[in-house]
Amino acid sequence: MGRGKILIRRIDNSTSRQVTFSKRRNGLLKKAKELAILCDAEVGVIIFSSTSKLYDYANTSMKSVIERYNKAKEDNTDKLGDPSSEVKFWQREAALLRKQLENLQRNHRKMMGEELSGLNVKELQNLEKQLEMSLRGVRVKKDQILVEEVQELNRKRNFSHQENKELYKKLDLVRQENMELYKKVYGTREANAVSRNAMSSNSLSVNEDPLTPLHLQLSQPQLQHYEMPGTTKLRLV
Repeated sequence: MGRGKILIRRIDNSTSRQVTFSKRRNGLLKKAKELAILCDAEVGVIIFSSTSKLYDYANTSMKSVIERYNKAKEDNTDKLGDPSSEVKFWQREAALLRKQLENLQRNHRKMMGEELSGLNVKELQNLEKQLEMSLRGVRVKKDQILVEEVQELNRKRNFSHQENKELYKKLDLVRQENMELYKKVYGTREANAVSRNAMSSNSLSVNEDPLTPLHLQLSQPQLQHYEMPGTTKLRLV
């Protein structure tokens, strides 16, 4: 059975009122602490009892919380106020950005080795460490790019090697088909003679590297030099 709703009103009994205040005060401070830890929030709680006793909690410091609250409230008032207050707000923002830009430009000049006369030894050592870290990062990035380029070249080389092997297989298959066709047309002896002549005249042999570039030239067989034995010449009248 769930708890019934409690009527929110002032407790008349002083003892009950004090007990309820103590319990709920502790619960409120506990919730504030949990909120600050879980949500990384800056929390400040101020409680005055009916006897004017102070209870407070702040995860940073109550002073910084109050100062931040006053500044945020002032900024909101300026934004919602008259145009002159809005102009002042943007003037402060512009001055802040201008100051940040000057700091960045000053640091950049120091990184480039300029305006170092006002720095002491410790500041120069810190600047040197920053430059070494930056240089290390540049070198790591450069090495990474070079490794990726080498891997890409190796991939292309392997792909080209595989293509050459496939082309060599297709060429050998075409040769075999041509030889079989030549045997059917001119006989085995003439086909063997043509095969020997073709192998001696071509720059590609069986023992050659299949990756060597090929220079192929096709020519029509000289049919008039060969005659099938036992054939009869016919003349039409």
